[in-house]
Amino acid sequence: QVQLVESGGGLVQPGGSLRLSCAASGSIFSINTMGWYRQAPGKQRELVAEIRSGGSTNYADSVKGRFTISRDNAKNTVYLQMNSLKPEDIAVYYCNAAIRAYSNSDPYTDYWGQGTQVTVSS
Repeated sequence: QVQLVESGGGLVQPGGSLRLSCAASGSIFSINTMGWYRQAPGKQRELVAEIRSGGSTNYADSVKGRFTISRDNAKNTVYLQMNSLKPEDIAVYYCNAAIRAYSNSDPYTDYWGQGTQVTVSS
């Protein structure tokens, strides 16, 4: 069984910063892409940023230059540093990871965290 546990959400003023963390635990042989998604009220879940096992990254246009994704492979953890936060960044942020459980012959399975709320308000 695999679990993704997120932390770091909260309330911040416009222009402020937050750092989200997501740690994967359980039956993990290897992790491919790890990423962060968000879902605002009344909207579909959207990709914020993702990072592949080799370190290459991809960002939504709306967060480029403000957010930075990184990972610590030894800790099976992915981070999202969010700077210059705006009210339009308000959402529940979800961690996602593609994980092989036991060996190279296993397929990658997508796992999701429980979500963490980010609120930007003065």
